[in-house]
Amino acid sequence: MIYKRYAKRLVDFFLSFVGLIVLSPVFLLLIIAIKLDSKGPIIFKQRRIGKSKSEFYILKFRTMKIDTPKDTPTHLLENPESYITRVGKFMRRTSMDELPQILNILKGEMSIIGPRPCLWNQYDLIAERDKYGANDIYPGLTGWAQINGRDELPIEVKANLDGVYVERLSFLMDVKCFLGTILSIIRTDGVVEGGTGATAKKEVAATKRKANEKNWG
Repeated sequence: MIYKRYAKRLVDFFLSFVGLIVLSPVFLLLIIAIKLDSKGPIIFKQRRIGKSKSEFYILKFRTMKIDTPKDTPTHLLENPESYITRVGKFMRRTSMDELPQILNILKGEMSIIGPRPCLWNQYDLIAERDKYGANDIYPGLTGWAQINGRDELPIEVKANLDGVYVERLSFLMDVKCFLGTILSIIRTDGVVEGGTGATAKKEVAATKRKANEKNWG
């Protein structure tokens, strides 16, 4: 497919280059806000899995305090909210913390649309994505799973949606994901501090609590 092999990379480079120029005032404001809000670096680097399971360092605006455990998925932290800075809460809610990944796209490590790159130690998600060929394409700034649940999705469902994207990969599919992402950001759909499957975990905990109350009652 011409789009998948050649045009997609050209579109990624052009749009990310333009985006970097247009959004430079936003970058400057966020940099100032981060420095005034808490101690630590402006940019947060983290080891992630890229195309063909190669590794790269994803770039984000730092949203968490400097004493946050390294290489730990947010959903595995005991109380993730306590680690997030004031400015960080705003950036995570609006997805502005992801903006530095424009540089990852320019470098050819990511695409604008694709499966979100997982941590190097998220072996369960990596294994699930292998089933659908989702590790064989460039990870994205946003993707099909992000507009269909985002943080709320269990790993199996997220990997399956990534597989759907791989199967339907085309220019029109990318446009659909891009527009869907804008709507999701406006509505802050699927943003749950606690990460992958957080909503499902809360439902399980609620069910157990009700069962315990019934037994004691």
